[in-house]
This record gives sequence, structure tokens and C-alpha cells, in this order.
Amino acid sequence: MFIDQAKIFVKSGNGGKGMVSFRREKYVPKGGPDGGTGGKGGDVIIRADRQLTTLLDFRYKRIYKAENGENGKSSNKSGRQGADIVIRVPCGTVIKNLDTGKVVADLVNDKDEIIVAKGGKGGRGNAEFATPTNQAPRHAEPGVRGEEHKLDFELKLIADVGLVGYPNAGKSTLISVISAAKPKIADYPFTTLIPNLGIVSHAENKSFVVADMPGLIEGAHEGRGLGIQFLRHIERTRILAYLIDCTDENPKKTYETLVNEIKLFNKEMLKKPQIIIVTKMDLVDTNLKKENSKINFKKGTPVHFISAVANKGVKDLIKEMWKMLKKLDS
Repeated sequence: MFIDQAKIFVKSGNGGKGMVSFRREKYVPKGGPDGGTGGKGGDVIIRADRQLTTLLDFRYKRIYKAENGENGKSSNKSGRQGADIVIRVPCGTVIKNLDTGKVVADLVNDKDEIIVAKGGKGGRGNAEFATPTNQAPRHAEPGVRGEEHKLDFELKLIADVGLVGYPNAGKSTLISVISAAKPKIADYPFTTLIPNLGIVSHAENKSFVVADMPGLIEGAHEGRGLGIQFLRHIERTRILAYLIDCTDENPKKTYETLVNEIKLFNKEMLKKPQIIIVTKMDLVDTNLKKENSKINFKKGTPVHFISAVANKGVKDLIKEMWKMLKKLDS
């Protein structure tokens, strides 16, 4: 099951108490203070793990607590430090503090990590308070209480190319043809209910990741359809690929509607390179193909006419995507 949002509670460990103790040795009736310092509480660490793809685990466990530090001991022995707790999340997870609303971290790369709650400091034992004028202090510090926070996790998938289009525009069919991904495919709208990732092999040691998003409809940025739930996953893609059904009555208007939904959600996304893919060309005759080829979607934006089912135009499309990605790297 794909889960891309979760809320949890974290608490770091409390620091151990300092010890009040005095030396008790034979023939030393007035031994000095020897109370040790308490151990530091464990930290709460969140670490990105490329092996994970969903926040599903946080549906079943929502409270995470690190270990408390051990109290100080006699003979000037410090208490043991509390064990840290490491919470693993998928790469691309944004962490927000629910109380302040601020973004704590954006863990994009594998093994990126952050301490979200620092363990409390251990209290000093009475040996630390001995002075020439107070050689037998009878007090020690309590440990500092650990931090606690309510956190919100939001997963944004990381892909090179994001497929955007109306429901049933052919996104799932395309990703199933160009990669090993096997999304559900049917001839009715909203077949895709979760984002799907596929690795596309262009040549030996040359590959890139494509994301198939659930279909957008007009008003998606306001919550209509499934768009608002998944629009954020397109934010991390490097290239936006707009898929338009060749049998659409007004392909240009459909394209403009899709662009507008992206703009209303996050206008910065329009700065990404774009490619337009006219799909299902096997369903139309030669004359309609000629009419489609005359449509001026946007000046300077490459347009590809394909049939994923018939595997026509797909190789050239993959070459174009790879070319655009390499240009971004240069």
C-alpha cells in the first residue's frame, strides 16, 4: 500500500540524575564527595533510506521514544548514555513540525539524516560541586528532560520525468511499455490511484526514472479528483511530460488546462523543461494525424506522436527524454 503522509510523536531521552555520594573507605572517616554525573538521554534521529518507498509503517506505530540516560553512580562513575533511536523514511520525505508549521528537514538523498529531538543532558553529581569552602556538597543536579515534538511526514517522489495528463490519457500504458513497471491499466478514468515509478533503460549504463501520476482534471489544485493528493509528487521531477489523447476534441485546450493546474499549484514548476506526447495514434487515420501535427501547443516545446500499444514512436520519445536530461546535467 502506498502511503505518502503520516503524523508521529517523538521524544528524546531524559538525562540521568547526578549522584550524591561520599567515599566510604576503611580508615578514611571523612571521605570526599564522589557522586558521578548522569548519562545523556538518547537522540531521535530520522534517516533517509532508498530501500523504502512508502510511509506505511507509520500507520501502525506513531510514538517513538529514545532511551533515558542512566543515573550517576558512586566512585565518580558517570551513568550510561541512553541509546539513540533511528527512524527510517523514504528518500524525498519532507519533515514538518506540527506545532510551528516549519519545515524541519527535506531528506532527499540516501542516508541523509537529522536529529529531530536531542537527548537531555545528564545532571552533575555532587563531586562536581566540591570547592575549597564547600568540601562536602550534598546536592546534585537532576537530568535535563528530553525534547518532544509532533511531526508531519510528507513524501514527494523523486523521478526524472513526470507524466501528466487527463485520466485515461495513456500514462500507465506508456510507463508499462518503456519500463518494467506494471500499473493497473483499463479503459475507464482514474485507473491509476497511486503514483508508479518505472526505470527506463536507454542504452547500456544509461537509465532514468519516470513517474506515472494519477490523472489530473480541471480544478485539481483545489482538490477536485485525485490531483491535489499527488500534485506534490511532480514537484521533484526534472522534466514534465504532458500526455494528450489524440482523439481529444480540443487537444490544445486540454494542454493549456493541464499547464494551468500546474501553475495554480506551484508556478515554479513551469520553469521545468517540458515535452508534449500525443498518445493513442493507432486509433486515428492518417488525415487526423496530419491535423494533430499542425497543432501549435507551445513554441519551442518538443511534440511526439506515439502509440504505446503499437510501440510506434516510443524509441524516439525515450531518446528525446534522455537528450533533455543530459542537457540539464551539462
